[in-house]
Amino acid sequence: MAPPAVVARGLTKRFGDLTAVDGIDVTVAAGETFAFLGANGAGKTSAMRMIATVSPVTDGELSVLGLDPHHDGQVIRSRLGVVPQEDNLDLELTVRENLLVYGLYHGLPRTVIAHRIDDLLAFAQLEDKADAEVDALSGGMKRRLTIARALINEPDLVILDEPTTGLDPQARHVLWDRLHELRSRGVTLLLTTHYMDEAEQLADRLVVMDHGRIIAEGSPTDLIVEHVTREVLEVRFGTARQAESSDRLVALDLPEVESVEQLAERAIVYTRDAEATLDALGDHGLVPRGHLTRRATLEDVFLRLTGRQLVD
Repeated sequence: MAPPAVVARGLTKRFGDLTAVDGIDVTVAAGETFAFLGANGAGKTSAMRMIATVSPVTDGELSVLGLDPHHDGQVIRSRLGVVPQEDNLDLELTVRENLLVYGLYHGLPRTVIAHRIDDLLAFAQLEDKADAEVDALSGGMKRRLTIARALINEPDLVILDEPTTGLDPQARHVLWDRLHELRSRGVTLLLTTHYMDEAEQLADRLVVMDHGRIIAEGSPTDLIVEHVTREVLEVRFGTARQAESSDRLVALDLPEVESVEQLAERAIVYTRDAEATLDALGDHGLVPRGHLTRRATLEDVFLRLTGRQLVD
């Protein structure tokens, strides 16, 4: 088997008195899609910047592609593809010229660059925009071009920081298709995101970070099984009696219900059988004005682990 793409042990990043990354352990296998999931300020971007060798490690051990970032940073960067959170394309240049300039930056021969540009334009579905100025592209097109540009050196590891932030749903799904294609080619992908559905769609494994620490790790499916029930029932009893009815629901202690989260406008019931739970509520005179049954998601896991308070 190929050696891991990333190995971190006790990885720490401090900015003065602030500990942004607090002694995390991470191993990313070659060919894996691995995600750092967390709210703003959780430490995921700081961890990624250390892995990308653009921010020095404060403490702990870090190996990227089998090399030490402190001594081999330039060699590591030559084997990385980096997609920053904000697109930093040359807006005055054309799509093709952006790819050409980045290929020259990596010291590639022009003949090699020309061949790769054609392949990358097809990959990014930008063939018909090859000679268009970047400033005229849509947000989704710019994002696909940024990813294509990161692949010009055929990297062993691609790092993506919030790859679909600001994109509309259609553009996000097109971008997901491109990332799935990269994964099918065996490229190692490392991404940060605060979109739960994105992590669930893309990641083979992930870590949930909170206040600089890892509080959960596993595949999306394993984390859902471990931390929440298979089904979730959301019930609304109406503003006037929501609190009282939610209290009665909790007091029932129904056998199929693992827990109940009481919110101002609804109760979220984590249950092994949503239909049986709804019938039981009716039997006890608790008939909701509205209800929704759905499967548990990674968002349920995230909120149960980190809470619902906004983090700025």
